[in-house]
Amino acid sequence: MQIGVDSFVTTRGDPADRVSDLLEEIELADQVGLDVFGIGEHHRPEFLASAPAVLLAAAAARTERIRLTSAVTVLSSDDPVRVFQQFATLDLISRGRAEIIIGRGSFIESYPLFGFDLHDYDALFTEKLDLLLKVRERTQVEWSGTHRAPLTGQSVYPRPVQTVLPIRIGVGGTPQSFVRAGTLGLPLVVAIIGGEPRRFRPLVDLYRQAWRRAGHPEEQLDIGVHSIGFVADTTDEAVEGFYPGYVETFTRIGRERGWPPMTRGQFDAARGPGGALLVGDPELVASKIIAVNEALGGINRLSILLGAGSVPKGPSMRAIELLGTRVTAGVNGVLAPGA
Repeated sequence: MQIGVDSFVTTRGDPADRVSDLLEEIELADQVGLDVFGIGEHHRPEFLASAPAVLLAAAAARTERIRLTSAVTVLSSDDPVRVFQQFATLDLISRGRAEIIIGRGSFIESYPLFGFDLHDYDALFTEKLDLLLKVRERTQVEWSGTHRAPLTGQSVYPRPVQTVLPIRIGVGGTPQSFVRAGTLGLPLVVAIIGGEPRRFRPLVDLYRQAWRRAGHPEEQLDIGVHSIGFVADTTDEAVEGFYPGYVETFTRIGRERGWPPMTRGQFDAARGPGGALLVGDPELVASKIIAVNEALGGINRLSILLGAGSVPKGPSMRAIELLGTRVTAGVNGVLAPGA
């Protein structure tokens, strides 16, 4: 199984220092053998990740083997041609290590920011995904749609190092999204940030069924999971380092969406044996990753958002080190690497 880290680049202190810390985190992730580092797109004051491709390009120049991906690119409010160009350029800088995870986004700020109507949420995504796949397929593109000017044979450059630039679909809990990914033959990334991972099994099975109905090669079926968690030398240290930022973040988001405040009881249940949070010492986190793999009938990749709030640099770096050494060893001691 591939194991990686996701970041939304939570603001802490001076923004320039925070970006410098991020690049050090990605360098360390590369050095300790993690497979992938993802940066999610957000347009909110608490995050510095409105331009993931720029941050990933800076990281590409300082790393050697780790794959670099968005997590996610909000395709509905972006231009597919520019998305392809940015990540094809990233692929050139990294010599073939770029990926795109596309999604519709969990926040809505990008829609009014870039002049899109939120009521067109799904139509925008469907149409722009179609264009992105056509741009990936060929240099000269003929395409027409409702929400963007047509292409009548224009060429899209640069082309990436990889023959097929990897594009994954990030999904939440909507059955239609799982079916769409399977029908299109695109790798899946399931955001499991609450509840119990086993409850996503029927949705993941919908993806598998749609994949097979569409006749895509079985060996190319690819399922990833995006989780939230934190790793420290002891479980007590992980819990106490992670909890304050987590509860502050989800209470703030809940306030915006009309949810009640997050409680310690809810947190403890979420980090329990059947919960979605991967919080603890390396052995505990490894055992929960193995349990997620079993609950979903086998996955290919799991990435952890290490801290849902602002975790200081020192503990963040230690978490990455532990994830790349002891957690990965614990998982792959049970599951074959890449399985």
